Amino acid sequence: MQPIIQITKLSKKYKDAETYSLNDFSLSVTEGQIFGLLGPNGAGKTTLISMLCGLIKPTSGSFSIHNLTYADNPNEIKKIIGVVPQEYALYPTLTARENLMYFGSMYGLKGENLKEKIIESLDFLGLLKFADKRIETFSGGMKRRVNLIAGILHNPKILFLDEPTVGVDVQSKSAIIDYLKQLNKNGTTIIYTSHHLSEAEDFCTDIAIIDRGQLYAQDTPENLIRSTANANNLEDVFISLTGKELRDDI
Repeated sequence: MQPIIQITKLSKKYKDAETYSLNDFSLSVTEGQIFGLLGPNGAGKTTLISMLCGLIKPTSGSFSIHNLTYADNPNEIKKIIGVVPQEYALYPTLTARENLMYFGSMYGLKGENLKEKIIESLDFLGLLKFADKRIETFSGGMKRRVNLIAGILHNPKILFLDEPTVGVDVQSKSAIIDYLKQLNKNGTTIIYTSHHLSEAEDFCTDIAIIDRGQLYAQDTPENLIRSTANANNLEDVFISLTGKELRDDI
């Protein structure tokens, strides 16, 4: 299959920075994958995702999304990607339904189709009975689920997820993962970042481990574990490739 994302020698150096956040980075993501982008703090994950979402420009190199580039087709790319940030992108004084109606309208959605999509998504994630409650009254897990729905109302071809299950209870995590698997089954390619390595091992079809702005390894979770000496799980692979050095930063 053709790559849905093709990255070629991509680099990014921020103004006044001493080193590159991403350096000569190349990667392919095949359509239909649940692709895990894993790395320690400061590895370059956020920089890479920000470039792929069109939020910042690369210093050098290139990438395409669904054979499109931002230079030539910025609006077309924005229509086919969805972004779910780690921070809640919700208005606390609005209800869940009001939030989703607003975000749906931002994608150009309206009418009965939007209303039905909202009801269907809230129902799948166990939130329909709270549809008309204000977001400020929701638990962290409930907010996380609404945050996810806000990013997929327009049925994106590619969904970027940053720590989609961080800080939630086991039941919310299970509901989110089941929902994401259903989205993927329906044709959405998922790009997923997380520090939950056991979750990534079970969830992802393919994984890239990056550190210090470079790609260290890419393969299926099973093959990564099999090819790493004395590794029993993805965490062992991660430590073997990136080391035990603490990545504290200010």
